[in-house]
Amino acid sequence: MRSDVMPLHISTEAASGRKRRPLLVPGVLLLAAVAVLPLDFAVGHWAVSGGCPGFFRELLEAAEPFGNGNGILYIALAVLALDWARRRTVPRILATALGAGLAADVVKLMIERTRPCAFAFEATIWDSFVSLVPLISAGSGGQSFPSAHTATAMGLAAALAWRYPRARAFFYFMAVLVAVQRVTSGAHFLSDAFCGAAVAFVVATFTLHRGQLAARFDRFEAEELVEADAAIRPFSRKRAA
Repeated sequence: MRSDVMPLHISTEAASGRKRRPLLVPGVLLLAAVAVLPLDFAVGHWAVSGGCPGFFRELLEAAEPFGNGNGILYIALAVLALDWARRRTVPRILATALGAGLAADVVKLMIERTRPCAFAFEATIWDSFVSLVPLISAGSGGQSFPSAHTATAMGLAAALAWRYPRARAFFYFMAVLVAVQRVTSGAHFLSDAFCGAAVAFVVATFTLHRGQLAARFDRFEAEELVEADAAIRPFSRKRAA
């Protein structure tokens, strides 16, 4: 697996530009979530009524592990096997993906929303929002908002895209498939998926681009580059001699 990470020595302008851009993404996704709220009722009813064709349902279900813990584990092992020289980036990838899922789970404890598969579709979509700070009392059926699978998948995609930018389109495509699967399966409303993606990019901002956590990961990974350089230098001197 080829790495395309930018060198550590980059201009201040380029670095600051990269840090600013990720902050826009969560805001855009939250606005999109508000914009699609009027579609939640129709899309959710279509999903629980079995509107998604069987072929596409199977395709989407096959992509679902990209948004759960088992899939993340296998991908992390693949990164270690194929790119051992940059193994110190794996903790950051795991922190971004699992941190996004955990953050979404925390939001679930703050806002109770009935899942489409448990919603009666006899009132308005606003009736799917039940209460604030239900903690665990809402049960699984009341934990629709936001989609933790989508958050996990988008966090994983963001981390892998940061690590292997040439394949970013594929990683985000996989995350979108996970989001669509959560909607078509009746597990989440459309706006839940957008909010889950927004949560993921908030977490990714602080693990990949800015803040103390990103800086700590930077230093941890830089030590690996120093060690690799120290290991190669004696061989370079021998060839020169």
